[in-house]
Amino acid sequence: MLDWLKNSNKESPEFWKTYLSKFDKKSKRFVVLSTEKSGTNPIKDVILTIGAFAVINNSLNIGDSFETVLLQYKYFHDNELSNEFIVKSKMKKLGEPDAIKALIEFIENSFLVGHHIDIEVEMINVALGKLGCGRLKNEALDIDIMHRKLHDITISKKFSLEELCNIYKIPKSELNSSTEDAYKIALLFLKLKSKLGLN
Repeated sequence: MLDWLKNSNKESPEFWKTYLSKFDKKSKRFVVLSTEKSGTNPIKDVILTIGAFAVINNSLNIGDSFETVLLQYKYFHDNELSNEFIVKSKMKKLGEPDAIKALIEFIENSFLVGHHIDIEVEMINVALGKLGCGRLKNEALDIDIMHRKLHDITISKKFSLEELCNIYKIPKSELNSSTEDAYKIALLFLKLKSKLGLN
């Protein structure tokens, strides 16, 4: 509430106005999103990498993708952590403001899909708040919830991405990155979407 009051008199950035204007019509595009984070506390932790793929007409579109490392030097410095993985990474590198702006321009009004997507969305919302923007308006789907709905699982157990990949026979990879996770989530999403009879 206080964040909203602080930002209510500020002029929204142009990219945010463009993003909001996209919601006049419903999208047929899904954006499968995964992030690597320093932790799961949206206030104390930061996003380190983002990987995303678009799914349109029940097809994973590899060419319609987004991938970046966020340069979180202040976070690493303040917490006395090494930033070696950032230096070694061959992924595109952007500061947090530019990375979040580029992500918003990529996702537009698409449906967001992820594994425990609520954490991803909240982390992005906090980063947007720093830029004087509002919260994401995209509808979100969680593959863990889809799996539990398909099998009528009412207990509150959460399934890890690895467990879901084993259940649905998604091939394992030696790589461990947000982009690799987004790819696995996209394959899981297509299987679950089909089994649940979603268009």
